[in-house]
Amino acid sequence: MPPKPSLEHSAACFIRKQGGTRYYYKEGFDSMKLGIVGLPNVGKSTLFNAITNAGAESANYPFCTIEPNVGVVSVPDPRMDFLAELYGSKRYVPAVIEFVDIAGLVRGASKGEGLGNKFLSNIRMTDAIVHVVRCFDDDNVVHVEGGADPLRDVEIINMELIMADMEMIERRIDKAKKASKGDKKFLHEAEVFEELLAHLNEGKTVRSFDCSEEDRELIASSELISAKPVIYAANLDDVSFSGYETNPYYTALKAMADAEDALVLPICAKIEQEIAELPPEDKAMFLEELGMTQSSLDRLITCSYTLLGLISYLTAGPEEVRAWTITKGTKAPQAAGKIHSDFERGFIRAEIVAYHDLQACGTMAAAKEKGLVRSEGKEYVMQDGDVVLFRFNV
Repeated sequence: MPPKPSLEHSAACFIRKQGGTRYYYKEGFDSMKLGIVGLPNVGKSTLFNAITNAGAESANYPFCTIEPNVGVVSVPDPRMDFLAELYGSKRYVPAVIEFVDIAGLVRGASKGEGLGNKFLSNIRMTDAIVHVVRCFDDDNVVHVEGGADPLRDVEIINMELIMADMEMIERRIDKAKKASKGDKKFLHEAEVFEELLAHLNEGKTVRSFDCSEEDRELIASSELISAKPVIYAANLDDVSFSGYETNPYYTALKAMADAEDALVLPICAKIEQEIAELPPEDKAMFLEELGMTQSSLDRLITCSYTLLGLISYLTAGPEEVRAWTITKGTKAPQAAGKIHSDFERGFIRAEIVAYHDLQACGTMAAAKEKGLVRSEGKEYVMQDGDVVLFRFNV
């Protein structure tokens, strides 16, 4: 049996430069994109360095990030290690997440302050937002607003996103009214966006707007920034990180996030960057000394999957073992379509075994003998950790 493929080696990033921007790509990967945002100098680039180890510039002054740094990282999945060894796979293709380090926003960003319009356009291209919020005091680290205040900082960023959305909504309303001419479709569209505009005028985000599923789909067609799901990354210093639950800045942020049903992830970007610079064999030991079982990257990935409602199914064989990211509730034919459109078009059935059953049995043959390999049809809803072989005919 060939040696188990190395995730670090096979998932290496390909780098290219364009217009001052560094892009880190993995060819042929289908990834979700998370935008790391926040006020200037709150630890965004430090966090980006830690979770991607991509070397984005980080410095103690505002706007050290002008063009967005983009890093693609592998999703840790121990299940793939077992499958790669079981099949002697030549290639190891994990699911990936793309992190975009977007330059710091300031008051007036929606009006162009601090190159705000450019930064806001970068956020529109992401699937979700990782909002880094500074939760510590340090006179040696400049804060663009004069000092740490998580709730104020969150409000500043939210208001800039809301104001940018309001401009887009106003244009959408004008366009719908001009196109209506008695057409009920466009009249309804104008009504929905007028209600949404009134909601935003109260300082509320698009994601907090209560409406029908049909109207939600209509609103989603406008790619509004404040509609994106958000994870608040509470950046603490190395002194308060171990007791973050008693940090008043963190508790205030957590209460606010709970009220809007958002996720909060306590981190120490400084510590995570130190961990990222260690050789692989020392990282586990360092995490254990800190009382941590996972790095910020692993925890952020878990939060991101939860936030976006994602799961992974697995395919495995001598050529490759691979994780495929899909949304919860995806049926077998659509999951097959992630591999190739022909798989969905000519779908016959899916031969599936749950990963934990396959691991317990040790081999696919043993799983079949115990009747654990199932034949599922077009209505089967995929589950996280399904090991799948799709049958199709075109």
